[in-house]
Amino acid sequence: MEKQIETGIFSGSFNPIHMGHLMLAGYISAFTYVKEVWFVVTPHNPLKLKESLLSDDIRLEMVRLALEDYDNLKVSDVEFHMPRPSYTIDTLNTLSQKYPDRRFSLIIGGDNWSLFNKWKDYEQILERYQILIYPRPGEKIRISKRLRKSVQLVNAPEVEISSTFIRHAIGEGKEMRAFLPPKVYDYIKNNRLYRKND
Repeated sequence: MEKQIETGIFSGSFNPIHMGHLMLAGYISAFTYVKEVWFVVTPHNPLKLKESLLSDDIRLEMVRLALEDYDNLKVSDVEFHMPRPSYTIDTLNTLSQKYPDRRFSLIIGGDNWSLFNKWKDYEQILERYQILIYPRPGEKIRISKRLRKSVQLVNAPEVEISSTFIRHAIGEGKEMRAFLPPKVYDYIKNNRLYRKND
């Protein structure tokens, strides 16, 4: 059997995708064993407040535009075709069945790692998949000795940009070109997304 392609799964609402996401995925694909990072766009969870979450298709399109010029970064809508709410274990298992030529690892932030034992079937994730944790401001990351073969901390730079900050700034009419991939910036501007008064 040929060696499986090491593929990192980076899930999020990407509302919108920004330069911090690209820098993190770029770091992971350059400095770890992962060869490709797949951005899994999560559909709207009906149990959560919708607030300013754009439609699934618009967020997917923004991620597609952001990644167009990168060979090792891809977009996936796998969760759009799964029962909702979608759980990480089900997403990873679905992808593993669909792409047997790949070995999937989960990419999560230190904030999610501190809550990981509350995730559905988290022990199965630990048994079946590698986990890469990236640092988040103010989060101390602890990995117990028994997990160090399957879980590792990635020494990625901490990027303090959030989608919430970008949405609010755009809503206030601020110039956010430097924070967004150029095609995403143009798409948001042309479609007047996140504008408060429209």
